[in-house]
This record gives sequence, structure tokens and C-alpha cells, in this order.
Amino acid sequence: MQENKAHKAHYPRSLVWFRRDLRNFDHAALYHALRQSDEVCCAFIFDKTILDNLPENDRRVAFIHESIIELDQELQQMGGSLLVRYDHAETAIPQLVAELGVDAVFTNHDYEPQAATRDESVRQELSKRNCAFLSFKDQVIFEKAEVLSLANAPFSVFTPYKNAWLKKFHAEGSDFYSRSYPIEKYAHKLSSISAQTIPTLVEMGFAQAAERRMPVAAGMSGAQALLEDFVGRMKLYDQSRDFPAIKGPSYLSVHLRFGTISIRQLVQEAVRQMRISANRGAEIWLSELVWRDFYFMILHHHPHVASRSFKPDYDAIQWETGPQADAHFAAWCEGRTGYPLVDAAMLQLNQTGYMHNRLRMVTACFLIKDLGIDWRRGEGYFAEHLNDFDLSANNGGWQWASSSGCDAQPYFRIFNPITQSEKFDAEGKFIKRYLPQLAKLDKRSIHAPWKAAPLLLEQAGVKIGKDYPFPLVEHDVARKQTLTRYAVVKKVAAHDEDE
Repeated sequence: MQENKAHKAHYPRSLVWFRRDLRNFDHAALYHALRQSDEVCCAFIFDKTILDNLPENDRRVAFIHESIIELDQELQQMGGSLLVRYDHAETAIPQLVAELGVDAVFTNHDYEPQAATRDESVRQELSKRNCAFLSFKDQVIFEKAEVLSLANAPFSVFTPYKNAWLKKFHAEGSDFYSRSYPIEKYAHKLSSISAQTIPTLVEMGFAQAAERRMPVAAGMSGAQALLEDFVGRMKLYDQSRDFPAIKGPSYLSVHLRFGTISIRQLVQEAVRQMRISANRGAEIWLSELVWRDFYFMILHHHPHVASRSFKPDYDAIQWETGPQADAHFAAWCEGRTGYPLVDAAMLQLNQTGYMHNRLRMVTACFLIKDLGIDWRRGEGYFAEHLNDFDLSANNGGWQWASSSGCDAQPYFRIFNPITQSEKFDAEGKFIKRYLPQLAKLDKRSIHAPWKAAPLLLEQAGVKIGKDYPFPLVEHDVARKQTLTRYAVVKKVAAHDEDE
């Protein structure tokens, strides 16, 4: 394996290629490069192959840009610097190798299929130049085939995977598998190349960051502030995580996505909290981090999930198509379905780039099982708009909702959007935040305003069909249609389960 060879080799000058790991601490590739090199240069590529397909107001590019500025400043404080290019990575990395006279490129694994193809192309190009390409595990605790069943096969169900994950974690030493990579004691090897201007957002064809609304601060400092805030709330995570109107989640997902915080640091904190006391919140939060590893593992072993169902039989389902389906999809995207919790969630996504995890399930299930629209269309919309978009987790979530994925909800489990609203936003506070036109409705009527008495609607200043739309579909009718739609994959007698 390349990693084993890397531990034995030594290089006069190396290059660390930052990607999904925008921090200067607890960084596997940076650590190994510093230990095994006399001098280490650092670089980040704003990859045109990716950026050219994004809209000019993409919040994620602004988040990355701000994080890169901070990373450069922090590296300079350590005596180094960050070379930043706006180019195609497959071209830019070999060019930098030639310009800098680099003997090895160190980077961290990127598990997505397109990234793996890109990295293999770079590796082959560098091999022609006698330059090593070394990649390390960094964004997960366990990867690929590191957690297997007793039959030495990859898991497809989460709970046994989690049990095996925890067993391996504790058996091999939590300190080892969640350890930090100490950077500072080797920082004197960082190369301070003459400062170069970081390309601006405008120069790369994007709008100024100030014109966007970001729900969280970018960079390592933003991540640490969120973590410090969450530590005090972690013990309540199990009780608060499902309610979008309250401050329950950690809000760290976008920072995990771009590596402005370390997964090892988060696992360490969860384990520390669990050791302090019987902390159910920390235990549940650790499970969420294990889910993340699980979906990375699934993508590695089953790359076909990027475009097809994990369970092949589910690709036989006939989804709604045509003008009406397109109109329904547009209404879902724009928050005009007539179901307030669904619409408020979609408006949260559109306005901030963030959506509460419970609401991701609710909106996905509504699109799939109320509107009968292919889960891949929703997956694509989330991919375009979520600040924390991660292929493995996004795909896993959508396939869970559509019942087509590994360890997915049964096809007959169909979320009732009204019941979900009454249960998880009982006072309607979240709904009112994004649908102010419904703010004067009482907590009973706000979940299904079309059912409210005419006098009540009049008093609240709401006219259904004008101020707020009628429902696109009737849930009870849609539920029956879904059970019929899924009959093609039915293996057992149909159950009628409505949540």
C-alpha cells in the first residue's frame, strides 16, 4: 500500500495538497509530509472542473474562500504559506510539482468516485515525473474495509456496523484511533514561499460573500466556536435534536464537510463526555458520527449508489413524470406544497443553505411518497443547495427515505407531513419563522391551514389559494398510490403504516 511505503520514504521537498481538510492542525497528510520531508510546501486548488458547474451565488464557494484565507494566515503564523490556484487540479498539481521541484505530493483520501478518478489521473501524471503521490485516511475514523462482519464482508445494516465499529474502536484503543496528528513540533519545516494573492470570488466568477446569508461562520475559528457552544448542550442532544425551532444540533456538518474541524477531535469530545457521566446525548451524537463513516463505507463498496438504487429491484419503480410532476417538483423546491412544515423547511434550505436533519427526512419522504417523484431529483436539488453537501451522506439519506437504500425505512413507512409537524413543531415556531403569513394562526390550525374554519382564517389574515397555497395532493390518497407504486418491489404482504 502507498501509505506503508510513505512511512519509510524521505523526501527533500514535498507538497501538501489541501482539499476537504482546510485546517492546519490534526491533519494526517500535513503531519506525514512534515515528518518525512526536509521542506514542505502547501497548496489549494480552486478546481475549475468543479466550480464551472456551480451558480455564481453558491454559498459553499464563499465558505471555502473564507476558510482558505484563514488557513493561509494560520500557516503564515507557523512560518509557512499557502499557494492558491484557480485551475483544473489535474493540470495545476503537476505544474506546481515542476515549478517547486517537488519530490512527493501528500494529500488525504477523497472517497467520491469523480475525486478518485481525478486522483488517479494526477498520480499517473506525477509518476512520469518521478514524483510520489501519497494519500492518507483523515476524514473518517474507519474507512473502506476496516470494519467488516464476522464473515469478512462489508455491512449493509447500520446497527451491527455500529456495534462492530465501537468494538474495534475500543479494542484497538480509542486513544490510537482518535488521536490527533501533532503538527506544531514539525512546523519549522514549512516552506514560506513569497506571498501570492489569493484569487477573489469575483475573479473566479462568483458573487461577493457579503451578498450571501451564511448560517455559520467559516474557517477553523468558526468551527471551534460552534464546538465550544455545542459541548455545553451535548447532554441534551438526544432530547433536542428532532425539534427544528430549538437550538439542538451541533451545526458542525459544513465544517466536517470541508475539514475545518477534525473528525478525531469530535469523537474525542463525544467519548470524553460519555466518560464524565452517563451522557445519552453524547452517545447519540457519537452514533451520528458513526453513521457518517457508514455511508462513506457504503459508497466505497457500492459505488453504483451514486446513480442507482442500492437495492436493484427498486429501480423498477415507475415514478411520476410529465408536466404535472415537473410542476409539483418546482412547487416542492420553492416551498409551495401547501404543507407548512415541508414548505418552511424548503425555504430554510433556499435562504440559508442549511436544513435541519429531521426536516431532511420529512421533505424527502414528501417528495417521494406524497408526490411520487424520483428520489434522484430531490437528491440533486439538495446537492446543489446544501452547504454541507456530501455525496455519501446525501445519497444515503435519500435512499433511506425512498426505501431503496441499505438499512432504509420500509416502503410502507410513510411520513404524514401533518403529524410530523404537530409532533416536532407543536407550537408552529419554526413554521412561523419561514412562513410569516401564517404567523397569526393558532398552534392547532397552523399545521394544516386549509382545514381551519373560515372565520379563523379570516381573523388570521390568511386566504388559502392566495396568501398560502392549497395542498398539492391529499396525503391519504397519495399514501395509497405509493403503496400501489411500490408493489413492484413488495416481498411481503403490504403494511399500511402512516407516521
